[in-house]
Amino acid sequence: MKQFISVKDVANINALVQKALMYKSSPMKDILLGKNKRIGLLFLNPSLRTRLSTQVAAQNLGMEPIVYNVDKEGWSLEFNEGAIMNGTTVEHIKDAAPVLGNYFDILCIRTFPSLQNIEQDYSEKIIHQFIKYAGIPIVSLESATLHPLQSLTDLITIKEAILSNVQLKNKKPKVVLTWAPHIKPIPQCVANSFSEWMITWGEADFVITHPKGYELSSDYTNGATIIQDQDEALKDADFVYVKNWSSYHEYGKVLTTDESWMLTNAKLSKTNNAKVLHCLPVRRNVELSDEILDGNNSLVTMEASNRVWAAQAVLSEILAKIEK
Repeated sequence: MKQFISVKDVANINALVQKALMYKSSPMKDILLGKNKRIGLLFLNPSLRTRLSTQVAAQNLGMEPIVYNVDKEGWSLEFNEGAIMNGTTVEHIKDAAPVLGNYFDILCIRTFPSLQNIEQDYSEKIIHQFIKYAGIPIVSLESATLHPLQSLTDLITIKEAILSNVQLKNKKPKVVLTWAPHIKPIPQCVANSFSEWMITWGEADFVITHPKGYELSSDYTNGATIIQDQDEALKDADFVYVKNWSSYHEYGKVLTTDESWMLTNAKLSKTNNAKVLHCLPVRRNVELSDEILDGNNSLVTMEASNRVWAAQAVLSEILAKIEK
């Protein structure tokens, strides 16, 4: 693996999931793999699980992680080619990225969409400029359109639940991604990424359900069954992934905050006793009810904990490539 930006960088999804589960059972197995290697974690927006889990994963592999919060500690960066920098930006990516490439062996980037300009956000200019100029492997800690480490984590969690359930082992599971209400515009990153990974994995009956107007880009959903009736979509589901996202076609807009889309035990009764996932942070009793989050069907804490093993599996693949 040369970089990790999307599922397209993964040669074998099941093998990567298996490696992550191996690290979960033996975290320090490859403690020498990253010896004398440094990893830089650059955050252009806040993080809790992504930052801490990647730091832990790097240390489990013997790497030295260094965190830099660009949005709070650094110069404002310019990403436009040919820019006349007489405004608010202080340093060009052409100057910053090559230096970072000399400081580190792997560079991880966390950025965020503006939700104002769809062409700019979906071009992924920021992360592609780092790839272009840093000269070392780049790992996405979330970008304007995708969150691949989260999606790998989600799949690890689903696979782990399947392996511990005799009934699920002998069937193709039904996985439902359901939109949930929120009080503000949220990016499509997690929903795009989860859809892309589930479709590429191809070992589940994958359904997306959302209100009218919340269709995601077909670049990420082609191959999924899309149903706008949540109750119909939830029928016989084995896993339900709950996530809000703003409109793609009316870019960044909140078209509805319909409370009836929040998952409850009553809605869950339509499923096959489905396990419930959410990437966190979650607004309790807005996106997802207390009774679900605190109930026996919730995999949310296990899912968040698995972020370490997802990151460790990815970093080990990249380190192995560096060593060669």
